[in-house]
Amino acid sequence: MKYEIKIDALCQEPKIVIFTAEITEEISALVRKLSEDSPTLISGFKDEKVEILAPDDLIRIYANTGKVVAVTSRGDYSLRLRLYEVEERLSKDSFVRISNSEIINLKKAQSFDLSLAGTISIKLINGTTSYVSRRYVAKIKKILGI
Repeated sequence: MKYEIKIDALCQEPKIVIFTAEITEEISALVRKLSEDSPTLISGFKDEKVEILAPDDLIRIYANTGKVVAVTSRGDYSLRLRLYEVEERLSKDSFVRISNSEIINLKKAQSFDLSLAGTISIKLINGTTSYVSRRYVAKIKKILGI
């Protein structure tokens, strides 16, 4: 996708114009992203206290028995968001879904083991091992460039 930015001192409010031959999924996603006004903060609950969780501190986020848990270097936090809502708030450059129930921070991955048949094992910096489900293997390989 190409884009162009024009600086105009007389412009009172930014305006975005999209030129396209047809409405594709990429265009629809871009329009949704531009029009949404959702918060980007993630709040975690631990010991009856609420803390703002910085994305750089997050190692993994997973769903377990109806609860969503964020794992950080400071411990585990319960979230009151659904996994897809957390995924929407996180950067696509650093965070990737590896299964229907887990998102990891790629910057917190130590190693990827591709020796398992049909799946990938990921060792995270906190010593945890997570597994990429078969559905997400091709996506992870593309991200890793293999």
